Amino acid sequence: MLVNPVDTSSTPIGVFDSGAGGLSVVAAIRAALPTQAIVYFADTAFAPYGARSDREILERTQLCCSRLLDRGVAALVIACNTATANAIDELRAWAPVPVVGVEPGLKPAAAVTRNGVVGVLATRATLSSRRYRELLHKVSSQAPQVRFVDHAAHGWVELVESGELDSVHTRTLVRQAVQALLDEGADTLVLGCTHYPFLRRAIEAVAGTASLIETGPAVARELQRRLPRPPAPSSATDGDLLQFESSGDREQFAALAAILLAVADGGKRSHTERGVQRQR
Repeated sequence: MLVNPVDTSSTPIGVFDSGAGGLSVVAAIRAALPTQAIVYFADTAFAPYGARSDREILERTQLCCSRLLDRGVAALVIACNTATANAIDELRAWAPVPVVGVEPGLKPAAAVTRNGVVGVLATRATLSSRRYRELLHKVSSQAPQVRFVDHAAHGWVELVESGELDSVHTRTLVRQAVQALLDEGADTLVLGCTHYPFLRRAIEAVAGTASLIETGPAVARELQRRLPRPPAPSSATDGDLLQFESSGDREQFAALAAILLAVADGGKRSHTERGVQRQR
C-alpha cells in the first residue's frame, strides 16, 4: 500500500520506468491531462536496464507492471525505451488494459532534418533490440533519402539517476556522444531514452542549431487516444494526483523525483516527497 493512496474521482494510469527517466513522460502526460491520476513505479533497485539481458528486462518489466495492475490502473505506460524495445509485445498480450510504449522518434526526425542526416542517442540495449532494427528499417524504407547514425550514450542514465545534470563530468560525457554524431553530419538528434531530456541543457550546449526530438508529447497523445474514458475533473493537489512506488531507496528517489519534475515543469509546480514507498 502506498503512503498516500490516490484519492481522486479519476482512475489512475500506471507509468513504469527502470528509474526516474520516465518522469519526462509524466510531465508530458500532465501537460495534456492535468486531472489524470498517475501511479509511477521506478525499478531503481535494478536500474539501469541498458546493460541487462533481454530476459532480465522482460521479467522485471512484467513484475513491476503487475504491481501497477494491482492498483487497478486503467492503462499502462512503459516510459522506458529499453523496456519497450524488449517487452512491449509480451506486455500487450498479457495485460488486461491498454499498454502504451515509447520508441525513438525516427519518423518525426526524418520529417524535420534539413540535410538528411539524423543522429540517434539511445542505450546499447535499445539500439541492439529487434524492435529498434524493425523501426529503423520501416522508417528508412519510407524516407530513403535520410541516413540514420546511432550512438550508445554510455553513462547518461546513471547521470540522471544520480541527479548530476550539469556537472563538468556530465558535460564531458554529453559532449563526447553528441559530437560523435555531429561529426557524422547529423543536424537532428533523437533522444532515444526517456532519461535524456533531463540532460537537454548540456546537449543543447554542444548541439547548437541541431533539432532535438523527444517522445513524451507523442506518448501523451497516444495515451489520450487509448484511455477507456477521459479523466474526470478534479480539485486534487499534485501530491494526490501523482504518486510513486520504488523498488529502491525511498528517500533517495523522492529527492530525485522532486529535482527532475521541477526541471521538466520549468519550476512551475511544487513537489513533495509524499506517496513514495519502498517496495520489498
